[in-house]
Amino acid sequence: MNQVYTEVSIDPRGVATLTLNRPEVHNAFDDAMIAELIAVLRDLANNDKVRLLVLTANGKNFSAGADLNWMRSMAQKNYQQNLNDASELATLMHRLDKFPKPTIALVKGAAFGGALGLVACCDIAIAEENASFCLSEVRIGLIPAVISPYVMRAIGERESRRYFLTAERFMAPKAKQLGLLHEVVSEGELNDSLETFINSLLQNSPKAITAAKSLIHNIYNRKISNNVIAHTEQAIAEIRVSPEGQEGLSAFLEKRKPAWLGKEDA
Repeated sequence: MNQVYTEVSIDPRGVATLTLNRPEVHNAFDDAMIAELIAVLRDLANNDKVRLLVLTANGKNFSAGADLNWMRSMAQKNYQQNLNDASELATLMHRLDKFPKPTIALVKGAAFGGALGLVACCDIAIAEENASFCLSEVRIGLIPAVISPYVMRAIGERESRRYFLTAERFMAPKAKQLGLLHEVVSEGELNDSLETFINSLLQNSPKAITAAKSLIHNIYNRKISNNVIAHTEQAIAEIRVSPEGQEGLSAFLEKRKPAWLGKEDA
């Protein structure tokens, strides 16, 4: 596809990097950028060469959220048009959240509004200590509706009651305390922290990682019922008899490297 708003690269290890590329507007997104992101995520999810995905941005800021001109145009459209538009953003968040391989968000500068949804949808989130965050929607008469399931899952209901309503800005250390981020690093150390996570993830069974992500999505926040217990029983039985499960167990018992580690890793 002809990419206009994003850049994509895949290194020899299978690390895909998806870069937001509208630095002139602080990587704010509009309908065209959302559509492009949806298509790129679909293609990367179906690419067997991809082992994990890094979401980052060009320029000083991760993303300012929704593009002002786009919001201005949507204000002139009717309810159904706005509903259709919201559906596209919801599709983007869902596709990133359910991406079958590990996802890592790298944040520097500002991440406002819908950008917090992107961060919350990633499995791992790292930011520079001077990065700032804001759920700014109510300042302009809107609400963080589409991103709310993902942000609330990350920071909880109690903190959402505060930050959804006050629209106050908070810094990366606070975002880590809230649960939005996993790591906060000094300026210029994002890539070093990223490599630590990449090296750890690439040691693991690709199929098991995908199954583990599916397990989290299926089990989280559900009552421990007979159905849930049965699901966990089936999940472990299926992975044990799978080719990678068999290879991993054999490698462990035989004290050798598993096949998914290339010769350069052995």
